[in-house]
Amino acid sequence: AFKAFITTRIGDAIMFAGMMLLWMWSIDNTLVFEQILAPANLEHLAEMMIHVPVFNFTTPAVGLIAVLIFFGTIGKSAQFPLHVWLPDAMEGPTPVSAMIHAATMVSAGVFLVVRMFPLFFVAGEAAPASMQFVAGIGAFTALFASLIAVAQWDIKRVLAYSTIAQLGYMVAALGTGAYVAGFFHLITHAFFKGLLFLGSGSVIHGVEHGFHHAHAHGGDHGHDEHGHDEHGHGSSIVHRRDGDLDLNDPQDMRNMGGLLKRMPITGWTFIIGGLALSGFPFVTAGFWSKDEILSSLWYTEDSIIFWTLAISALLTAFYTARQITLTFLGQPRSEGAAHAPESVKSMTIPLILITPFAIALGWLGIPVDFPGLGSVFPHWIEHQLEPYIEYLHFEFPHPEFNILVLLVSFGVALGGLALGWFVYRKGLPEGEIDPMRRWLGPVWWAMHRKFWIDEFYQYTFVALSRGVAKFLYWVDDVWIIDPIINAIGRIGVWLGFVAAKFDQYVVDGAINAFGWMSDRAGSVLR
Repeated sequence: AFKAFITTRIGDAIMFAGMMLLWMWSIDNTLVFEQILAPANLEHLAEMMIHVPVFNFTTPAVGLIAVLIFFGTIGKSAQFPLHVWLPDAMEGPTPVSAMIHAATMVSAGVFLVVRMFPLFFVAGEAAPASMQFVAGIGAFTALFASLIAVAQWDIKRVLAYSTIAQLGYMVAALGTGAYVAGFFHLITHAFFKGLLFLGSGSVIHGVEHGFHHAHAHGGDHGHDEHGHDEHGHGSSIVHRRDGDLDLNDPQDMRNMGGLLKRMPITGWTFIIGGLALSGFPFVTAGFWSKDEILSSLWYTEDSIIFWTLAISALLTAFYTARQITLTFLGQPRSEGAAHAPESVKSMTIPLILITPFAIALGWLGIPVDFPGLGSVFPHWIEHQLEPYIEYLHFEFPHPEFNILVLLVSFGVALGGLALGWFVYRKGLPEGEIDPMRRWLGPVWWAMHRKFWIDEFYQYTFVALSRGVAKFLYWVDDVWIIDPIINAIGRIGVWLGFVAAKFDQYVVDGAINAFGWMSDRAGSVLR
């Protein structure tokens, strides 16, 4: 929680600076959407030139504002380099991951760009580098996170990095002007990724109960009245070249296998969600939203972004097939998988209810000129957004049907799924490591270790902040502040002591002496 708080606050602080500049430089000095996104205000910001002395360049105000506000998206939607908080946040319960970390909170950053797209659109025209920055961050994040997901063993961490990659997909689309495509993918992703997170929670629940069942019948552990392990599972760590394996970890896919037979509802709904994530052609929502993004990029001739996202989509299909194969197919590789029961109805019914959306939601975004289906299911989402687009006077690409883009969408989805199944079709026989670890060697290990970004932050920014904090502690408690305060206190005590002695021996002494002299004088006079 602390890591997420600190990381997202970095993006929020920079975004706040952008908001303040937007307030200062807007015509009406306001942050009300209707006024700041008005064409007259955006034209005013585009014509205002700002010199940035730190980097010694001049840019339209709207470009600087867009980049600063976009840092809020980088933080909230876990884009590189502020992506490190999201995988750790997935340690919470899977319903929380499904609702907050897949469908709502992490989407807030992307929705910020969607909501303020007229400003970003004008920024792209007045200062093209600003939107190139947005698209570049999104595309790099999509590829970077997809590579990491390929080499993860925790079923939820695979989905965590998948979420980061899909958010990068949306950001890249919006950065190239594909407003409707990015918004469409934001909607479809919320459903099939929520389905996958809930499915992973059902899997973890089933494997956990499988371990409890095996331990109860084996007599290895004591259990409480609810059947839960009183002492935990213990720590049975096996050191492997593809990462340490806890033999009792219900989240490690190496402890799974064959769960489709044990948990059919969870298995089939998870597979449908995985196919939607992979963009399985025609019958999944993910295909239509991803295909529209690729079509928009092809239309705008952003070849680098296009092929980066295409490779990311290929990797997405690959690690999804890897996850499905290792989790649900083959033979059980642990007692937990062998004895895993299907989850209760309170867990399976939500899976069944969400599954149709992972399929049918894509029909709301079928391009009008798509052969056959376009006339049956016209692009409903685009039609709903047209009044907003016309009111704010911005444009977005209207890609025509292109068979080459369709073939690319087919190829990356089906090719990635087929390759993932082929590599892991035999599961992981006892004692064998991940085949990709053998083939890629240190490259796979770098992906498994998340390219050591967390370690880099730990030994640079965290170490620096701790060093600064320690220095300030010494300044405050040891060297300057506290010593001065304590010295002032000691001086006050010493001055009080001196004053007391002065009062006792000088003031009181003089008065007592005067009294004694008066007494003696009275005696003499008497």
